[in-house]
Amino acid sequence: MIITTPDPDDVTGHAAEIYGKDLSGDGMVFGYTRAMAVNPEAHEAFEALVRAVVPSIGLRTYELATLGAARAIGSDHCLLAHGRKSLRAELFDERQLAQLAEDYTTAGLSETDVAVLAFAERLSTDAASMSDADSQRLRDVGFTDRQIVDIALAAAARNFFSRALLAIAVPVDDVPGLSGELVAALRAPGDRARAVSGG
Repeated sequence: MIITTPDPDDVTGHAAEIYGKDLSGDGMVFGYTRAMAVNPEAHEAFEALVRAVVPSIGLRTYELATLGAARAIGSDHCLLAHGRKSLRAELFDERQLAQLAEDYTTAGLSETDVAVLAFAERLSTDAASMSDADSQRLRDVGFTDRQIVDIALAAAARNFFSRALLAIAVPVDDVPGLSGELVAALRAPGDRARAVSGG
């Protein structure tokens, strides 16, 4: 990454807050945090959007939309970070996360979970051809209009964040607390995406 990011000793305000969370939690500042600290107001707005959508859909559905979008994009940063968040929140176990990264349709998830992942994947790969049928699948498994909108916003927000990190070549850091096997599984979608693009 050629972007010069703020030094931990020089940050204030929201940038100091997000640096502090990384340092207190893991003893390091992650590359994606440093990148976001270049424009902390934008990151603060992103966090406000997340806070606005989670209450209606719940943390599990938010993480499913996030992981589904990150998987479709091939975002190592977000798959690793949200894989760990999902483990810590006991939303999924390591086996489920590894299978979700490989093929979520065979991960033993509910029809509701699969519908969210499929919607997030389609939004992340072919949004221009989506139709009412995509939203109808979410409605058929029980989501309300507000929840359908918020699932779309959650997946779209992950596209914003993940694609920005990829675009400016933010290095992928080791994420503590994940087994080597799970790290390899979570990074596999990114490996596949790079192989297809020749990167």
